[in-house]
Amino acid sequence: MRRPPIPGLVLEDGWLQPYTREIRARMRLFDLALARLVRKYGSLEKCSRGFERMGFNRKPDTREWVYREWAPGARDLSLIGDFNGWDRSATPLCRGREGIWSVTLPPDALKHGDRVKVHVVGADLSERDRIPAWIHRTVQDPSTHDFCGEIQDPAVPYEWRSTQFPLENMGTPYIYEAHVGMAGEEERVHSFREFADEVLPRIVSQGYNILQLMAVQEHPYYGSFGYHVSSFFAPSSRFGTPEDLKYLVDAAHGLGLAVLLDIVHSHAVKNMAEGLNNFDGSGGQYFHSGARGTHPDWDSCCFDYGRDEVIEFLLSNVRWWLEEYHFDGYRFDGVTSMLYYHRGHEAFSELGMYFNTQVDLEAVTYLQLAAEVVQQTKPGAYMIAEDMSGMPGMCRPVDEGGFGFTHRLAMGIPDFWIKILKEKKDEEWNMGEIWYSLTNRRYGEPNVAYCESHDQALVGDKTLAFRLMDAEMYWKMEVSQQSVVIDRGMSLHKMIRLITLAAGGEGWLNFMGNEFGHPEWIDFPREGNGWSYQYARRQWSLVDDERLRYRLLAAFDRAMLALSRKTSLPAAPPAHPLNLDEKNQVMVFERANLLFVFNWSGERAIMDYLFPAPRHGEYRVVLDSDAIEFGGLGRLDHTNNHFTDNKQRLSLYLLPRTVLVLEPLSKGGSIR
Repeated sequence: MRRPPIPGLVLEDGWLQPYTREIRARMRLFDLALARLVRKYGSLEKCSRGFERMGFNRKPDTREWVYREWAPGARDLSLIGDFNGWDRSATPLCRGREGIWSVTLPPDALKHGDRVKVHVVGADLSERDRIPAWIHRTVQDPSTHDFCGEIQDPAVPYEWRSTQFPLENMGTPYIYEAHVGMAGEEERVHSFREFADEVLPRIVSQGYNILQLMAVQEHPYYGSFGYHVSSFFAPSSRFGTPEDLKYLVDAAHGLGLAVLLDIVHSHAVKNMAEGLNNFDGSGGQYFHSGARGTHPDWDSCCFDYGRDEVIEFLLSNVRWWLEEYHFDGYRFDGVTSMLYYHRGHEAFSELGMYFNTQVDLEAVTYLQLAAEVVQQTKPGAYMIAEDMSGMPGMCRPVDEGGFGFTHRLAMGIPDFWIKILKEKKDEEWNMGEIWYSLTNRRYGEPNVAYCESHDQALVGDKTLAFRLMDAEMYWKMEVSQQSVVIDRGMSLHKMIRLITLAAGGEGWLNFMGNEFGHPEWIDFPREGNGWSYQYARRQWSLVDDERLRYRLLAAFDRAMLALSRKTSLPAAPPAHPLNLDEKNQVMVFERANLLFVFNWSGERAIMDYLFPAPRHGEYRVVLDSDAIEFGGLGRLDHTNNHFTDNKQRLSLYLLPRTVLVLEPLSKGGSIR
């Protein structure tokens, strides 16, 4: 393919001109990799359909079973399971070209639900019973806790009710991040079907349009939050069957929710009993050997993105979840770790850091290929990168020299809020610092803004609500009770979330329960807490209780999202500052034809506060954080509208720790 001399990424951003050669080199590497895969597999699509060839499949004509496994360094493989009494000598595999082993079995040799493993004599002469790499389901023995592969061949395939989901109509992503197992109130692991029946209606009623599911890919340790994956093609059996997961996605689509998978291709669990580590005994195979193949912080294995068989495995995994389970896209975990040899441990202080020898170009090419497969499989699907580095081009098309993702997470924003809450008194908050932290991003590459995700809710950290109100939440959250701490916390909770949504990005993300200020932290069952589920659940009864203030925070979240969706707020051009008043701690800005007026002062009420308006005319208040229905005191009367003076200024009464949102009016009513 002939590329233009100046990549589109450079034309879009002139600051990248000094790195034109490096960007062109990346495009060349992508072209070479694509051509190589096409020669080897026939097309990129066929490369990403490895699940039709590898693992367990039936021949279309004879219905015979064919099992294939890639283990180039292994000395011997044999299939064991319920079907042959776990006899390691009964069903040997034959080695074929490029280290692919296979065996053909009669149509009735295996049946749905049969447990299987593969016995591998490795290059190092080790002998281990392994779970097949491409297995579609694993189950855990309740007594021994050992995992085992399980054959999937249901007599009646799942019948989808919502067969066509209109992604093109989704628009701005309002993402509800969730973990199925801890989504219920009881102290146990909850199921896919419980989530579908009990939690999905809550998400829809709040106004979110996308569900992002964590911990779906099989992982042996529950407390890993799903980030130490062992079987990449298998949904976690602790939440139910594959049919149960399909029921959840189907139900979400029926309610108008797109569903994203939090996919983990940045690393894998190092366990050999459950995962892929040292599968053929060669010391590498799916992963780099030596130090490069071990993640120093996550105690896990790092993929070798330079091997065609690994690329086939991962690209097939990308296509699998979209086709088999009808997911609508992905949140790619750990992208920063993938992109750099230093795994993100170096500061990104200047543009050259994104183009030096620390960048793993094989990982760059893999991510570009993955983006191509996603759009081939499901045009319009979401691709969200968890990248803290700010790599240029992450959300630009591959043909421009970018990575092809649709969005990146604005990971610096929650870090900023934590820092300011921990280190500064309220009266020390700087308007310019807040504004810069929320708006400093690469425009033209959409960001998903958020104040907190699951990361901020884990043990060792605190949710925004708990950081603001802490132990007072245990005793003073009744509507009838008075507490200065709770009043401050609720006010700032609403203000921080609204300003982050309004100015921080082109999309929005919330972790389940944070919309109503869920108290405490997340702590999965472990030895240190007596294997307790007390903190691995969501207490929906808190937001359902009319006596408690949690419902008031949830009401503000609903109103905030309703206004945002009505005005297409995150899809509008960037927010424009009108007044950053350090003395009074007042911030005024405009976006999507809405006027946002924040008074961050905890003590100062300001009568007749004058500030420039974006246009002459009449304005009305459409959202007031001090409204009674949001837990405020309802101190302002909004029956009368506001008019600009002859200098195009507005005058408002600003109450402490409140935000007002206004819209301009024309003769025909409100402007949309």
